[in-house]
Amino acid sequence: MAMTKAGRTRLALGSAALTVLGGCMWAPGDLDVTKLRFGRGQSPAEMTLPALAQAGQSSLLIADLQARRSILGAPGPYDEVARAVTEAGAGVAAAELRVARLRAEAASKNWLPRIGPNVSLTSLGALAASLIAEQALFDNGRRKAERAYAAADVEVAAITLSEEANKRVYEGLKHYLNAERAREQMAVGARAVQRLAEYERIMTLRVDGGLSDRSEQRVLSQKLAEMHATLASDARTQSTAMAELSAMTTRPLQSLTGIQTLATDTPTAEPLRVLRARAEGARAVAQANAAMADMLPGLTASATLGQGGVEGGVNAGGGGFGFGNSATRQALAASGDLAAKRTAQAAEDANRRILALQNEIQTLQSREAQGAEVLRQTGGNLSMFTEQYRVGRRSLLELVQQYEGFARAERDQVALKYLAADLRLQIAMERGVLMDGSRL
Repeated sequence: MAMTKAGRTRLALGSAALTVLGGCMWAPGDLDVTKLRFGRGQSPAEMTLPALAQAGQSSLLIADLQARRSILGAPGPYDEVARAVTEAGAGVAAAELRVARLRAEAASKNWLPRIGPNVSLTSLGALAASLIAEQALFDNGRRKAERAYAAADVEVAAITLSEEANKRVYEGLKHYLNAERAREQMAVGARAVQRLAEYERIMTLRVDGGLSDRSEQRVLSQKLAEMHATLASDARTQSTAMAELSAMTTRPLQSLTGIQTLATDTPTAEPLRVLRARAEGARAVAQANAAMADMLPGLTASATLGQGGVEGGVNAGGGGFGFGNSATRQALAASGDLAAKRTAQAAEDANRRILALQNEIQTLQSREAQGAEVLRQTGGNLSMFTEQYRVGRRSLLELVQQYEGFARAERDQVALKYLAADLRLQIAMERGVLMDGSRL
């Protein structure tokens, strides 16, 4: 080791040398940095410091999320609800993503020297202050693994943001569907109450005239009371659903009506749970690589600027030997295989979930077609019963029972299309296509 007049210390390292400047700034000098491992195997001059946008562009996973398009289609009630609930969101997942990106930006600088003060008390009772600069020369890829971990953490946070946004949109749309379903069923119930009330008026006249028994009047009154209760229940459901939707938004949505026809399912959009498993697997592998690197010895250069001038040196340390090191290395090496299996399992679970939802939709569509035919036949029978009642071949109570069955079938038929719409929204939520990625 030799001191130069410029206040530099040259540290011998094989056939190369590291220059430590007196101002505590590190420069490559005569050292062939391409032969050393600066985390990702590049020299400091070749490395870039990714900005937030650059971090997103460098990740295929985040680019995939940003490129996704919503299946809600053209402006309509669904899109209006989605925008309203998104605008009123608390933004917790977005804040977590910003924090993760800041951590990734900080980790991207981990190849730079660490500079800090050092204050110690000498044996003579005096304080000695110095400035220490340390630079890792050989770290077995630990810093590279730290950067990979931070990048994967950003991806996990981005997936969390997409999941939370899609889940919030789904919850808002589910409240809207419940409100619309109840509103349409209320219309059916209101017509039934009006018609049963007319039948009750006729029955009252027949009882007063001695043409019908009061027991028939009581049966009809009970049916009318049941229909009133059903109508009141639908009204409560509609009011509750709209109140819950209003709690998720900051602007009124009471004027919205109707439902939209959603675009066809997009199989190319990989389910979010699969993306999460892949990102979490990459993060676990990076963590395992960092732990593996810590088990091996490394090489660090240091320079101290104090009252006595500049002193430098090269330290070799870290690692260590233990009886359980072999098993620990095997466990860390198996992290990649475990991550791959978890991703495959997540893909299988997501595909099974989507297939189950698609089968339920097909079942509902079949029930809706069959129910429409049954409803048509029941309506025909009701018209025939009405004509037979007018000519005296059917009693009023028989006509009431026929109409009650028709009203119940009509109400149940209304529910089927809303159940199918909810299942389609669930598939879209699984795939993460309820919101445009550009709006996340």
